[in-house]
Amino acid sequence: MIVRPTVTVSYAQTLDGRLATASGSSRWISAPESLRFAHRLRAEHDAVAVGAGTACKDDPRLTVRLVSGDDPLRVVIDSSLRTPLSAAVLAGEAAKGTVFAVTERAPEERREEVLSLGARVLELPADAAGRVDLGALLSELHSMGVRSVMVEGGATLITALLCARLVDRLAVCIAPKILGRGIEAVGDLGICDLDDSLTLTGTSVTPYGVDLVIDSRVEYPEGPR
Repeated sequence: MIVRPTVTVSYAQTLDGRLATASGSSRWISAPESLRFAHRLRAEHDAVAVGAGTACKDDPRLTVRLVSGDDPLRVVIDSSLRTPLSAAVLAGEAAKGTVFAVTERAPEERREEVLSLGARVLELPADAAGRVDLGALLSELHSMGVRSVMVEGGATLITALLCARLVDRLAVCIAPKILGRGIEAVGDLGICDLDDSLTLTGTSVTPYGVDLVIDSRVEYPEGPR
């Protein structure tokens, strides 16, 4: 078992489980009250992480603005380092608190450009799909003093963490909206039998404006992944 930080996955979805429309529009699914809850979660964690898709599409700042508290370490999981140099996490002083987790596929010239802006680049082993090995990343973050990580998406990263059984807590905002087609929050986990489903325990349900936030611990079925 790897030594790693605790991992909280938090995201906002529609009632039918969509993170965004089919075209990728997602601002804003959640109500302002839910956004404040998300910022409070950021303040409670040592680091906040997103995948490259989220960094490129949504361009989040990943800072604490709507509540009092310190900004967490920002971690962008970007195997090939495709995040634009104009991204908010690389703007000015923000870059100094940002780490890019990459694999050997990240071009050297691109790494040098990111380093020149003040961010850190952390090369890690790749998993079977060629993406950053998430277990290795969490182990490295723990060695850096990070004891808690909040993951804000996107769907590929959320699904990979759940598949690897690396999520300890889920804090999901459910907005009273229905999209039909759209980007699903969680992809295929390879579960064919209901007995193998992930179980949520210690669940609280709290209204935030018109939204509901379900906050739970995650329990995994016994046996091999």
